[in-house]
Amino acid sequence: MEDFSEFALQNWYLFLALAVILGLLIGGEVQRRLRGVTGVNPNEALRMINDQDAVVVDTRDSGEYRQGHIPNARQIPVATLKSNPKELEKFKDRPVILYCRSGMSAIAAGAALKKAGFESVYNLNGGFQAWLNANLPTSKK
Repeated sequence: MEDFSEFALQNWYLFLALAVILGLLIGGEVQRRLRGVTGVNPNEALRMINDQDAVVVDTRDSGEYRQGHIPNARQIPVATLKSNPKELEKFKDRPVILYCRSGMSAIAAGAALKKAGFESVYNLNGGFQAWLNANLPTSKK
C-alpha cells in the first residue's frame, strides 16, 4: 500500500488526467439521460431506419455533410434545431436519430426536440465516426 501511495504522489498528474476523463465520460452519460435522449449504437440505428422508418438528422455543418453522411440523412445544424425544431414537425410520430461527428453536440439538439414534444429521440453513440467504424454505408449525394 505504501508503494502505491508513493507512486500516486509521484505521478499525481496521471491520476488527475484519469479523474478528468472519467468525469467527462460520466458527465456526458448523465447529461444525455437528464435530457431524455436515448443513445443507440450504429447497428441499432440501422435496424430502426429499416424497421421503424426512423428519420436520420445530421447536425454537422454543410461542409462535413458533403464529405459524407448516412444515406437519406437530413442535414440540419444543431443551432437550427435548437431555435426552430418545427422543420421536423411532420416527423413527430416517427423515431428521430440525431448524429454529429462524435456524438456529443447532437445531444443538445435532441433535448430541444424533446422539449418541442418529440417522443422518440435518439442519439447515435459515437456519432458519424462510429457509423464509419461499423463499416455501414455512407453517401455523398
